[in-house]
Amino acid sequence: MTTTGTGRPAVEGLRERKKRAMRRQLSDTAARMFLERGFDAVRVADVGEACGVSEKTVFNYFPSKEALLLDRLEATADALRTHLPDPALTPVDAMLTILDHELDGLATALAADHALAQYRKFGDLIRHTPSLRAYQSDIADRFVDIAAEALATRTGLRPDDPEPQIAAATLLGLWRVQFRALRTHVRPGHPLPAAIEAVSGEVRRAAHLAEAGLATFPAPAKPR
Repeated sequence: MTTTGTGRPAVEGLRERKKRAMRRQLSDTAARMFLERGFDAVRVADVGEACGVSEKTVFNYFPSKEALLLDRLEATADALRTHLPDPALTPVDAMLTILDHELDGLATALAADHALAQYRKFGDLIRHTPSLRAYQSDIADRFVDIAAEALATRTGLRPDDPEPQIAAATLLGLWRVQFRALRTHVRPGHPLPAAIEAVSGEVRRAAHLAEAGLATFPAPAKPR
């Protein structure tokens, strides 16, 4: 999406809408095919054929087969870049803002019929597919780098200095806590509102500990 001279987003053009729609179609189709047939049994070319495009076109939108399923995690990367530099929020409060938004969106999505069963199958698919687990781990590592860059903007420190690095790793630990808590609490037979509340409670328990450790961040810039 382009922006106007004022910095505000301009109206999305037809080309951008078509590209976004195709990207969503490819991702949704891939997810359905992977869940039905297994990740390894579906080729990227199969996904393209199902959407009426070539394998090359699929790779124009997604860098890898794994990204077809997990590319929506890019929204988390964008949120890190947006919220973590905000000086009005502590680093932990900024991370909780991100996680609460993700949890609210998931709760809305899971309220639909059969969504919970699909969500569980999605999680099983990731855990049982080594390449997806590795890709998810790589994404988590990249999130730490993104968070360190965002946090470094609060100070005169570099992203690879110890303070932004440890702060970023700690904050992304909260993301992992939420991910694991979702698997524990969001399951058939458990009321969804109570499950979401339990997940939020666990994240905040962890956040309380992280807040104590990060109370002195951002550290003042030191002369080199």
